[in-house]
Amino acid sequence: MGVAVNSDFFKFTYEFRRHNLKQLDKNKPRVSCIASSSISKKIKRTTTITTHAAASSSPAPGAHYPEQLLDVKTKQKSKRIAGIDQDELVDPKLLADPDSCFCEFNGVHLHYKVYDAESQSHNSLQSQTASQLPPATKKIGFPMVLFHGFGASVFSWNRAMKPLAETTSSKVLAFDRPAFGLTSRVFPFQQPTPDTENKKPLNPYSMAFSVLATLYFIDILAAEKAILVGHSAGALVAVNSYFEAPERVAALILIAPAILAPRLIQKVDEANPLGRNEQTERDTSNLVNLLKPFLKVYTILSMFLKYITQAMMQVAKGMADMLHSLYKKVLSATLRSAVGVTLVRILIDKFGLATVRRAWYNSKEVAEHVIEGYTKPLRVKGWDRALVEFTAALLIDNESKMNPPLAKRLHEISCPVLIVTGDTDRIVPSWNAERLSRAIPGSTFEVIKNCGHVPQEEKVEEFVSIVARFLQRAFGYSESEGKSMQAVS
Repeated sequence: MGVAVNSDFFKFTYEFRRHNLKQLDKNKPRVSCIASSSISKKIKRTTTITTHAAASSSPAPGAHYPEQLLDVKTKQKSKRIAGIDQDELVDPKLLADPDSCFCEFNGVHLHYKVYDAESQSHNSLQSQTASQLPPATKKIGFPMVLFHGFGASVFSWNRAMKPLAETTSSKVLAFDRPAFGLTSRVFPFQQPTPDTENKKPLNPYSMAFSVLATLYFIDILAAEKAILVGHSAGALVAVNSYFEAPERVAALILIAPAILAPRLIQKVDEANPLGRNEQTERDTSNLVNLLKPFLKVYTILSMFLKYITQAMMQVAKGMADMLHSLYKKVLSATLRSAVGVTLVRILIDKFGLATVRRAWYNSKEVAEHVIEGYTKPLRVKGWDRALVEFTAALLIDNESKMNPPLAKRLHEISCPVLIVTGDTDRIVPSWNAERLSRAIPGSTFEVIKNCGHVPQEEKVEEFVSIVARFLQRAFGYSESEGKSMQAVS
């Protein structure tokens, strides 16, 4: 439309100039003025029409883009991770269940749930569940603290909490570790408090924090001791809590434990570490006597070379430790950057749901409400940054450097230990759990058939039955005592 008007204008101008050249008289200024007025009106009208036409096709600089903004918002709303819309993330307390509880510990609002068997009424459902358990386990008396695995939450204990509480006849508590579930996401590195300006604050995503939180919950339960039950990576928290305060742990129950079991090393005779043949030693003794003068010189040189080698090894080890520490710091800084956060979001989106289904023996049995329970924390503000901080804390764990490696301390565990695994665990293989049981003296090892990585979810009754028998043996209740207690109740 604007192009046609401009063509008429140029045509008109051309005709006007031809006419103007023929006018040499006095009317030239008047005609020029009239023509100029006409041209001005024409230009004004043409400019107005052209401007409107341009405005209809492309907006002017600084103008608003209502349609484009709408498209951007639509694209943002369609951005989902593991099926969860990331457009509106909320505070974790807004996602709480009716039985959810929160408490503050070291600046972190921990989400937990408690089931108390003694405070529940003896309804028919409870009677049916209790009748499936050995009566001797009715009065164990120790509360339980449950630890979920990586990427899970208290949701993974929903089906097992009530029967476990009835097994111990006590309270069972499960809490969300920082970076998981509905526990608040905090970033202390960006917001130090006045009390922690002169000292390094405790990293809420570290193992040390989870251990201290465990002891805190044992105090909340008003118990001197508790039975610690850890699933997958939660088994690490249970074992580390035992080493921190063994007097507060009555027993350990490790389910599909994500603890790297040590290899069994064949013992070597200290008197003969190299396995030398005694007859060979006697045969060469005479030759050694003849070479004694040369051996003295050789011994002196060997000692000198030994000290030089040790000094060089110490320097090399120091450099290696420095490079390793520098590598960890660089990797940690990279993880905490925008690149690391983006990488975490991609991994969760690509493999999150697949990992949940892979944890089951039969992935087809993973119901929709299970998927919703595992993906619910992806609606919490800062969930991606928290996972980055958790991973970085695993890389730079300064507290663990103060203690010997966990694999070298397993033989020190003296409390009753039960290790349970599924025979078709595709996340943590069952052979690792078996090897771990051999590394812990006196531990009990149980395998559940046709079961994957989550026995407490897909084989609840069989899992609880195994726990009940273990507690019966561990705490020495006889069958007659159980029957008498059942008769009294």
